[in-house]
Parts: sequence; structure tokens; C-alpha cells
Amino acid sequence: MDIKFIENGSVTSPQGFKAGGVCASIKPSNTAKRDLALIYCEKPCSAAAIFTKNLVKTDAIAVTRKHLENGVAQAVIANSGNANACNADGLEKAERMCALAADALNIDENDVIVASTGVIGQPLPIEPIENNINRLAGSITADGGTNAAEAIMTTDTVKKEAAVTFELDGKTVTIGGIAKGSGMIHINMGTMLSFIATDASVSSEMLKSALLEAADVSYNMVTVDGDTSTNDTLAIMANGLAGNAEITEKNDSYKAFVAALTLLCKDLAKRLAADGEGAGKFIICSVNNAKTEKDAKGIAKTVIGSSLVKAAMFGADANCGRILCAVGYSGMDVDVKKIDVYYKSAKGPILVCKNGLGVQFSEELAKEILLENEIEITVELNDGEACAEAYGCDLTYEYVRINGDYRT
Repeated sequence: MDIKFIENGSVTSPQGFKAGGVCASIKPSNTAKRDLALIYCEKPCSAAAIFTKNLVKTDAIAVTRKHLENGVAQAVIANSGNANACNADGLEKAERMCALAADALNIDENDVIVASTGVIGQPLPIEPIENNINRLAGSITADGGTNAAEAIMTTDTVKKEAAVTFELDGKTVTIGGIAKGSGMIHINMGTMLSFIATDASVSSEMLKSALLEAADVSYNMVTVDGDTSTNDTLAIMANGLAGNAEITEKNDSYKAFVAALTLLCKDLAKRLAADGEGAGKFIICSVNNAKTEKDAKGIAKTVIGSSLVKAAMFGADANCGRILCAVGYSGMDVDVKKIDVYYKSAKGPILVCKNGLGVQFSEELAKEILLENEIEITVELNDGEACAEAYGCDLTYEYVRINGDYRT
């Protein structure tokens, strides 16, 4: 199947979607940055979402769960600068945001998805949202996805947006999305918001299934710092305007849709990892020839999440012992005497471990390879056919600086 990325694609690339983002001055510092986003479809959509697995959650998740019980949504409203989590009035504020968006768009408030991101445990000021909702609704356009992507950023340094297109039943289908997340990101998402739109016709049940499949090998394979946030929300809306036969079962059309959705989600997930707080390097851990997919995923996640591995990548130190150590405590089924480890970058590959033992290599070449800003750690298990990838970044002094004074 031919899946193509759309140049400058975003959540509004599919037919029928509009979006926008404005500065409502939600943050106490009253910056000029956009901090309130809105995504809208001209018709009600099939919809689904998945959320953080942290037991401490924003009340926005409870509201969105309730609104998606019927599998229908038409809009998303999201703010940055305040997580609306661990607040006595959190539920009231989340419901109020939905009502405000619904009134401004003349839709049912039960068809609104709500999300927040930012500082936890501080009351969300609702007045800035009330004062700017009509301006926000009036600003939405078919090319406003990039403004929405900017409005959900917190410590992100770049916007994350992309879109893909492919053929389904002879119809051109588009899937577009935006995401945010820089720190407090660990397996099973983390301080991550992502909103995806498609003009494919897909039932809400199949949409939820597809989203779970795509997230499992993309967003759920990202770690920046080992912390899983309270606000993770990954939501998708499908309006059917592409005109394909509705996907209601796991047939070939479903598989094609999942493949395209997964490609999009992996692209956004890599952007999240590369923009980790304080990150200087984007790191991929590729695990090959594992006994099972579970083993491959478990090892990739453990290696990419190791603080010692991250620190070694920051220092361009080709220490294979840290990789082997992480593999050994991953809890996966692995024969450590069969493991080979390579480092790769634009400067080429280098073997640092063979059959579970360190080998002689050029420290100068290894340093040159690891000084690049994109590095792949390849772990060859030589014990099966399963493989997996996980995505992360190095651990830098800047990460500590950012999080040492995050609120102030």
C-alpha cells in the first residue's frame, strides 16, 4: 500500500476539519504565546480516545470519557499552561470548557472532547477561556492546524504536526494529527496530548481498536524521563467525507487504515522523543531477532528508558555495559550469550558487543558516531524473528534546569 506524507500536513489536512489557536493568557506569566486550541468538524464524527494509565488524572479525562460513551464527537478544546489536575473544581472547569466551545460552535456540549496540559495542582483560571472563546471560534480555518499545534505546547520547543494520504476503496483518504509533549513522558504516553482527524469512514468501535494498535507501537514506545503524566489524551475523529465504505470489521480496509494511522503516529512519536526536555540527541533503540514481540518491546523500552544509557549518549560514551545491563534487568526472555550491540548514526555503524561480550573497537570512531544528533542503538538477540523500536533522547544538564524551576 502506498502511504504518502503531505507536505506541511496537520490535523486539518483531512476534508471537513478546521482548527485554530489563540493566546488567552491562561499562564500566570501572561505570555503572548498561544495557549488555547480548538479543532472542529463540520459534521458529527465517529470518535475514540485512550488516556494515561496514571491513577491520578485530570478531570478533563473523566469528562471526555463520558462524552465519548456514544462514540461521537465534533470538536476538541484544549488549553496549555495549566493541567487542571488535582483541583477541587477541576470537573466543573472541564465541563465549563466544553459548554463554552459548544455554545461558540453551536453544537452539543456532549460532542466536545476536552483536554488540558501544564502545571498540576493549580486551579485553572476559567475567565481567560470565557473571554476568548468567541475569538477562538472565529479564528478557526482549514489551514489552522498549525496554530492549534502551537497552542497546546508547554515546554515543547517545536510544534508536532503531520498528515498522510492513501487510497481506500478507490477513494483518497487523509489522516492528520498534532501532538505535544516534551517532559514527564514515559511508556504508556506521558504529559502527551495528541489529536488526530481523518476523513475516512470508520465505526467508533473499529476506530478505538485501530487507535490502540497504532499507539502500542508508537506513543507507548516513547520515554523521555520515566515519569507518566496525569493528562495524557490521544483522541481521534473520523467524519467519513472521503466516501469509502464504512470500516465496521477487521478486514483489509481496516488493516490498511491501521497501517496509515500507525505510520502517522510513529512520526509524531519520534518528534516527541526528539524534542524531549533538554534533549540534544534523538535516540532509537532497535531490538531484532527476539523470541517474541513482547520480549522485543520490553527490551527496547528498558534500554531507551535507562538513565545511565541516556547519560552515556549525552556524553558520547560507547559503553556497551550499560546496554547489556538494561537488557539483563528487563525481565524479558533472552539468552545474554547471543547478544550483539551496535551503535549507528549518519557517521556509520560500529560493533561494540558480540555474543554478550565487549569487543575491541575504535574509541575515536565511536565518539564521532555518538556525537551526531540522531543515534540508533541496535540490539541483535539472535534468538527469533520478532523486532521492536522504542524512542527517546539523551539526559542532559538542561533537563534538570528546566524541571528544577518548572513552576517559576
